[in-house]
Amino acid sequence: MRWVSTGALWLAGTGLILMTVIISAQVFMRYIMNDSIVWSEPLSVILMGWFIFLGAAVGIREGYHLSFDVLLYFLPNSVKLILFSISDAVVALFGAGMTWFGAELALSAWNVKLPSLGVSGAVDFLPLVVGGCLMFIFSLERLVLRAAGQPTARFGDAAPEEA
Repeated sequence: MRWVSTGALWLAGTGLILMTVIISAQVFMRYIMNDSIVWSEPLSVILMGWFIFLGAAVGIREGYHLSFDVLLYFLPNSVKLILFSISDAVVALFGAGMTWFGAELALSAWNVKLPSLGVSGAVDFLPLVVGGCLMFIFSLERLVLRAAGQPTARFGDAAPEEA
């Protein structure tokens, strides 16, 4: 899973850089050349979806997802582990829902063509599907590791080496 997570993080970073380059080119073209790149906005939105959902999935694996943890400072470790497991189970269900409903949206837009890009409208929803699938897998990984007594990363702790 470490390789999948690293790959997703590299793809997310590449998408962020590409989006920045495309938007910069669009600003240059619009304000300096008095012209416009018609495909820049829809492609940038698609890239933004990819780096947001891939980055969120990696954040789940590395323990950076949002949490309210003030209570955890006062609880014994065994109770903390139960609450962490409940949290990971809820996130896994959320990821499964993202995958399922994202796939439904992608299928409903399959025959729609994005005019400026010339690709299927399903492309808009693929980041939701892939990101949800990775969230599900990474949450299950955390649950399995915890059930096996292995450590799981939390808020910047080192991620497990191999899983």
